[in-house]
Amino acid sequence: MVIYIALGALALLAAVAVLAAARRRQSDQAIGVLSRETRQRDRGSVSLDALDMPLTGRQVERAAARERARKGTGGVVEPYVPLDPETIGVTRRQFFNRTAVMLMGLSLSGFGVACLAFLWPQGTSGFGSKIKVGLVSDLLSEIRDNNGFLYKPEGRMWLTEYPNGAVEKAAAAYSGPELAGMTAGQRLGLDAGIVALYQKCPHLGCRVPECVTSQWFECPCHGSRYNQVGEKRAGPAPRGMDRFAMEVTTDGSLVVDTGTIIQGPPIGTNTTGQEAEGPACIGAATH
Repeated sequence: MVIYIALGALALLAAVAVLAAARRRQSDQAIGVLSRETRQRDRGSVSLDALDMPLTGRQVERAAARERARKGTGGVVEPYVPLDPETIGVTRRQFFNRTAVMLMGLSLSGFGVACLAFLWPQGTSGFGSKIKVGLVSDLLSEIRDNNGFLYKPEGRMWLTEYPNGAVEKAAAAYSGPELAGMTAGQRLGLDAGIVALYQKCPHLGCRVPECVTSQWFECPCHGSRYNQVGEKRAGPAPRGMDRFAMEVTTDGSLVVDTGTIIQGPPIGTNTTGQEAEGPACIGAATH
């Protein structure tokens, strides 16, 4: 019994809903015709809703068109002027591209400056330039005070005595720039001249130290040996020790041109005849 009552109630509610929807549809679709008196009376009235509602874009355009028609003048067309790129601004892509180009330019500039600094001629002092090492007489005293060998680190060179008695033989074996220091003793009234030797062994470029006991130069790398003036006496070296060009100034100073390296004398050159004066500092040559 209860079920029938519930079904009846649902059917009644459904009928009411259908009737309400039908009446709403009829009211929405209703089209009326206003009388002439009503239209004339409403034409001078202002709706409060219209005062509060903002104008649409189409209404603004129509108002502008009516205003132009009322004035009787058309709009003036302005000529096109392209925008300034600075005004437009820089896009993100352009910013990154320009930044990358700028960084690359700075890197290349730094590399170029480093190359120029490396290739630029050296100044008036240090290795690669002419070095005024001192008076010949003072240098001979320093050589003797250092057991026959004087090392000058700023020029990477060894200075040793060259005996006046060997100058005649030296004239046939050495060039003029070398002889300038070797004959300085005779020209200055001293008991010996000077020879400036490059510190590197001509075999493989090792630094050649002196040996005080033998009074020779002895290379620790492969056992090449040279007498006190750098002439080869033993070992695998292809020639004697290389040497620098020299000149003696009017005041008796020795100037060594470390930028001009002259190859050492060939194997067999022995102008001084100096033999080892004591035990060697290294063993026999190994190759």
